[in-house]
Amino acid sequence: MRRVLILGGTAEARALAAALTDAGVRVVSSLAGRVSNPRLPVGEVREGGFGGAEGLAAWLRAEGIAAVVDATHPFAARMTASAAEASAGTGVPLLVLRRPGWREGPGDAWRRVASLHEAAARLADPGLIFGPEPTARAADPARTPGREAGARPAGAVRVFLTTGRRSLPVFAGLPDVWLLARSVDPPEPPVPANVRVLLGRGPYTVEGERALIREHRLHVLVTKDSGGRMTTAKLVAARELGLPVIMVDRPPPPAGVRLVETVEEAAAWAQG
Repeated sequence: MRRVLILGGTAEARALAAALTDAGVRVVSSLAGRVSNPRLPVGEVREGGFGGAEGLAAWLRAEGIAAVVDATHPFAARMTASAAEASAGTGVPLLVLRRPGWREGPGDAWRRVASLHEAAARLADPGLIFGPEPTARAADPARTPGREAGARPAGAVRVFLTTGRRSLPVFAGLPDVWLLARSVDPPEPPVPANVRVLLGRGPYTVEGERALIREHRLHVLVTKDSGGRMTTAKLVAARELGLPVIMVDRPPPPAGVRLVETVEEAAAWAQG
């Protein structure tokens, strides 16, 4: 029986495992083990790392894997690079499954940046967030949490941070910045005094995100371009309330790697 390795604990990875299992393909799903109580896919599950590209290559040979689908998070650049290197070294075909990224629409005020560090630099200089940019369009001030849409706030900049618990050190210690950091699992202590941690797992609702922004009097949203529907509600709420969004772009995939955007495409490819 054909044996396929699926990398990642994303919703797409779980859907792909189910589709291939129904098609009679033997699936092994590999989870990094970074999230407690993960949602498990059907079929065989392997947790933990491989030991880099060399370790993954050795595992592929030992297990007789016919194909690999990298369905990891769009920001799991290290895992994707290891998968590409292991595929090249073993000849085991590799496909990368990536959900489409988010696209800015009418009424959005996004500032795209290339990295988390660039996002932190923007927060350190509020003029880079609230100054006029071509993509910014003011919303109705009546819908904003107590200030004119797009206006620079008085006092500390209050940030809705949804970039994951491991990114928190990048933003810790910024002067005149207060952070509401939401993550699935708690960050490693100590948590900085200017940070409040909010634990949660999507999907979220627009009504809930809107209420959260109002309750904490947030001025700006910082997020990664993860794509998908589970966490788009925060973007809709930010648009409605006139909040600017600092959007961290995805890292580019390794050169020469084939990418698809749907589970159906990946399932057809993995069946050979």
